[in-house]
Amino acid sequence: MKTLHLTNAWHPSSGGIATFYRALIAAANERQHLIRLVVPAERTWIEEVGRFGRIYHLEAPRAPFNRNYRVLWFHRHLLPNTAIHKILASERPDLVEVCDKYSLNHLAGLLHRQWIPGLRIRPKLVALSCERMDDNVAAYVTRGQIGKWFSRKYMKYCYFRRFDHHITVSDYTAAELRLAARGERLDRGISVRPMGVDLNRFSIAHRSPAARRELIKKVGGDDNTVLLLYAGRLVPEKNLELLVGTIAELAGDRQRDYRLLIAGDGNRAAWMRRRCEQYAPGHVAFHGHVASRQDLAALYANSDMFVHPNPREPFGIAPLEAMASRLPLVLPNVGGVTTYANSNNAWIADPTPSRFAAGVRAVVSDPVDREARVQAALSTVAALSWPSAASSFLELYERIHTLANGATVETISELRSQAT
Repeated sequence: MKTLHLTNAWHPSSGGIATFYRALIAAANERQHLIRLVVPAERTWIEEVGRFGRIYHLEAPRAPFNRNYRVLWFHRHLLPNTAIHKILASERPDLVEVCDKYSLNHLAGLLHRQWIPGLRIRPKLVALSCERMDDNVAAYVTRGQIGKWFSRKYMKYCYFRRFDHHITVSDYTAAELRLAARGERLDRGISVRPMGVDLNRFSIAHRSPAARRELIKKVGGDDNTVLLLYAGRLVPEKNLELLVGTIAELAGDRQRDYRLLIAGDGNRAAWMRRRCEQYAPGHVAFHGHVASRQDLAALYANSDMFVHPNPREPFGIAPLEAMASRLPLVLPNVGGVTTYANSNNAWIADPTPSRFAAGVRAVVSDPVDREARVQAALSTVAALSWPSAASSFLELYERIHTLANGATVETISELRSQAT
C-alpha cells in the first residue's frame, strides 16, 4: 500500500511533528512501505528519502499566528493543475493522513465526497491529532466560554466527520475527539498511538565536564549551581508563565544556586526575556534556537534537571528525550505527559510555581530517590524508541486500509479494542 501524509505543523529544523514524520519515513523504508509527505516550505522542491520515501515541499506563505511556520491553504492547491491536486493524481495513495485542523482538514472533506474536479479517487481518510483545538483557541484567541463552544462545534462538524478514522497521541488529546464522536450515527475509530524518542542520539554518552563548564558559564553560575533546562518553543500554548514563576521562587533560595537555561525560540521570546529579568534577574540565560540535534543532546546530558511547564501538552517529545539522557524531570501532573511520566519515574506536581519549585528542590535533596526514578525513566523510554513507535503507526495504517477493502465488523471491533 501507499500512504500520503499532509501537515502544516512542519519546521525544517525542529518540532515534534517533523521529528515524527522523519522517523515514520525511516521505518517505512525498513518495511518497504511507500510513503509520501506534503509539507509547506519557502520554495517548492522534492526530497527523495530512501527507496520508498518522498517529501513534497510546497511553497507556502507564513502562518498568521506563528511566523516561524508556513501554511498550505487548501484552496490554493486543489484546482486542476495545482500542486496538491497533481500530487494526488500522480501518487493515487491508498490512504491519506491529514495532520492539521484548520486548513487541510477541508481537503479530507472534498476527498470524502469525491468533489475535487478531475480526481476520482477515494482513499481511506485518516486524521492525526497532535494537539487539542480547545487548547489552541484558549492560547491564541480566548479562554472564555465562547472559545470552548466554538471548539466543540468546529471539532464535530468541520473536523471529526470528515475522516474515516482518527489517530491521536495520548488519552488527553483523544478526549476531545471522543466528545466530538458523541451522537454520531457513523462509527469512526479513535486510536491512541504514542510518539517516540531517538535512543541512539539522546543518552548519557554526551555528558562532558568541559561541556558542563560551558553551560554553567553561560548561566553565570559556579560549581554549586543547580542547572535547570527548558527546551521547547517559546509560544503562548507552552504555559511559559509557570517557568517564570518557578525560577522566581527558586531565585530567593539561600541553600542552593538555581539557574535556568532556556533553549528555544518563538514569538514570546522577547516577552519571556522581560519577565525573567523582572522576576528572576541574573538567574536565566537564553540559548536560542538549537538547530543541531547533537547540540540538543549535549544540553540534556550536561544539565541537572528538565523542567516542563505545560499542563496541556499533547504528548511531549522533549521530556522523553530528557529521560533518555538520564535527566530528572519536573512536570505537570496533567496532560499528555502523563502517558509516560508518573511519580515513579519523574517529579510530577500541580502546575503552580510553588509546587514546581518544591519538585525541583525534591530532585536535589534525595540522591537515592533521584537515581531510582532516573533508572525507572530509562526503562520507560526503552519501550518508546522511534523505530518501535513508528512501526506501530505503519501497522495501524495497514489495518485501517484493510477496513477500507471489505473488512468485517469483527475486524472493526478488534481495531477499536487496540485504541488505547
